Amino acid sequence: MGIKRFIKTTRELLGLQDKQKESKKKALKSLLKKLIQRKRELKDILKEKSSKELQEELDIVSLQIKKGKKILHELYE
Repeated sequence: MGIKRFIKTTRELLGLQDKQKESKKKALKSLLKKLIQRKRELKDILKEKSSKELQEELDIVSLQIKKGKKILHELYE
């Protein structure tokens, strides 16, 4: 099996026919990964010291992660 055929078969299997959707999925996954990392950092900082500003930022990041996952789920449908 050639490389092109393998890629074509894999795309069909995963439902990645639209290259725009594929690039959006990659971008969202990357963004979600960074947001999750930031959320972990904020939680670690909040363990050491409590701050209203840090808690607000954590809430915002959590909301953004939730919205990002929802959008990513919609792209997979």
